[in-house]
Amino acid sequence: MTVAKLSFKDKVRAYIHLTRFDRPVGIELVLWATLWAVFLAGLEFGRLPPWVVVITFTLGACLMRGAGCAINDFADRKVDGHVARTKGRPLADGRLTGKEAVWAFLILSWISCALLIFLPIQVFYWSFGAVVLAFIYPFMKRFHHLPQVFLAAAFGWAIPMAYVAVSSILAGEASTNAWCWLLFVGYMCWTVAYDTQYAMTDREDDLKIGVKSTAILFGKHDILIISLLQAIFVISLAVVFWHYFGVLSILTLLPLPILFVKQNQKCKTYDRQLCFQAFLDNVWVGRYVFAVIVLLCWFMTN
Repeated sequence: MTVAKLSFKDKVRAYIHLTRFDRPVGIELVLWATLWAVFLAGLEFGRLPPWVVVITFTLGACLMRGAGCAINDFADRKVDGHVARTKGRPLADGRLTGKEAVWAFLILSWISCALLIFLPIQVFYWSFGAVVLAFIYPFMKRFHHLPQVFLAAAFGWAIPMAYVAVSSILAGEASTNAWCWLLFVGYMCWTVAYDTQYAMTDREDDLKIGVKSTAILFGKHDILIISLLQAIFVISLAVVFWHYFGVLSILTLLPLPILFVKQNQKCKTYDRQLCFQAFLDNVWVGRYVFAVIVLLCWFMTN
């Protein structure tokens, strides 16, 4: 199919596929952790976060995830056609051009930045870090085996931004703290773990075409390293919970190791579909932690 033959409806559908708005799991993986930070930042001041922050960060997470997918497909436009899972992407099959993907990235980034007019100016300054990380991540897989680390930083940058936004509104001064950065580090470990599961589905194709990933770097130790990263995430989250909610709140995190064990059992099969399902299962981790944080924050502020 060529671009010239696309109807308006097909063109819109191609843009939706480009930005993955038809696949909300990726949006959720960014969104839930962003909202963890928003609610925890509010608890620093003994209250729930302002709704303007909740709504703005929710919309921003959705838009920036779409922007990240667009620039990712631009970076991979010459290799996606050689990978079984990605050969049907809009740039790989010719429905969209590289220029259109770049414009999609820029427009979504601009809209996301425009939302920041509802937040203090300090958040705007911090947003440049998110845009830069989202742009450079897709190209990292050409140079080293740790592109997942850049992805984790890009996704997780909303955590310190959330603390800056909430503290600026509630205290009049932008600030982050040790708990913010511990949450950021823990989230990065979780993201590298689940994106390695994702990369395991493409490992054979990536080796053939020369694309680098943590799945290739970890090799036969992949499951062990994924498990260690998941353990660091749970421990980091437990320390954060202890600080905000007390020692007994750590018990609410007990389902997480169970979920991770089930994921890794699927990955041990090295079946592409099961590895991909293990990746998708992480959305339940995000949902569960978000629900617990909201309930505990409500309890602590009432």
